[in-house]
Amino acid sequence: MDQPKTAWGTDAERVDAERRLEEAVHRELEDYYRAGKPPWDTGVTPPELVALVEGRGAMPPGRALELGCGTGTNATYLARHGWEVVAVDLIDRAVRKAREKADAAGVAVRVLCGDATRLDELDVPGPYDLFFDLSCHCGIPPHRRDAYAAGLTHRAAPGARLLMFGYGPEAFDDPISGVTADELRARFAGWELVDVTPGTNPVPTFWFTLRRTTGKA
Repeated sequence: MDQPKTAWGTDAERVDAERRLEEAVHRELEDYYRAGKPPWDTGVTPPELVALVEGRGAMPPGRALELGCGTGTNATYLARHGWEVVAVDLIDRAVRKAREKADAAGVAVRVLCGDATRLDELDVPGPYDLFFDLSCHCGIPPHRRDAYAAGLTHRAAPGARLLMFGYGPEAFDDPISGVTADELRARFAGWELVDVTPGTNPVPTFWFTLRRTTGKA
């Protein structure tokens, strides 16, 4: 029996193309860590997260999940400030460094190696009060982004916040990277986009803050 045709060709061709795209992203991330410090992993906690944790009207410490934690700078920072932290990264080299960083700081952080779009495969049941994403979502292949949003939504406590840093689509030459406010509004059902603040990078970047407005999905 002939397979149904899609915009990609057959379903099998689409699945194969998506798999190859995910593998290409994984290889690119591995190359960054193998070569040294990735450009997004500065070792400095961004002031936007500091303001949320320590600033005026700061959130009280609760449970936090970091997506794409890199070498653990921000997960360690959150743990130091009383948060119960789980951190996830796709690259095992980054995960090892994140665990070492937390151990050296004397804080408890559960660092897991896994895919932020496949949280059901990891031990991260939630609920979480805070999600933090420093340029993870904006590099996820488009066909996996709904799964990312669904995974966070399913694990969000009432009123949970998502603080996300992302590059705008104009920052890249490839057709898949970047994120916009309109995309987040469309993908994150049951969330409100409460703030969009431009970043200070030489290319278009943004800090997005979303708040969970309805019960568990």
